[in-house]
Amino acid sequence: MTTPSESLPIPLCNSAELVDGGLAVPFDVVYAGQTCRAFAIRYRGVPHAYLNRCTHVAMEMDYQPDRFFDDTGNWLLCATHGAAYLPDTGQCAGGPCRGGLVKITLSESDGVVRWHTAYHLQAVAF
Repeated sequence: MTTPSESLPIPLCNSAELVDGGLAVPFDVVYAGQTCRAFAIRYRGVPHAYLNRCTHVAMEMDYQPDRFFDDTGNWLLCATHGAAYLPDTGQCAGGPCRGGLVKITLSESDGVVRWHTAYHLQAVAF
């Protein structure tokens, strides 16, 4: 059994499910004691994951289920207020946002993408 400070890799999806600039793979996490939605995307060949929570107003960002990229595939957008974030870092790139998205560590090997727990980020217990 791991302690809350240990990182635990949790299988998320097959690598092929994350397409550059395409749909996100959603998942649930417990962040700072609250159950939250998160999402994984692929940008320039690398998978990234974030809490689905805009930094402007703490609400989910996707404008349609699992759609976060703008039409160019270069920005993650919040559908409500138009905040734009860099897909590879989650940092605010424009619009009404403060700082950056909460990044979730991912790893990819053997055709599987895994997310990693952290001291403030845990798996949802069923």
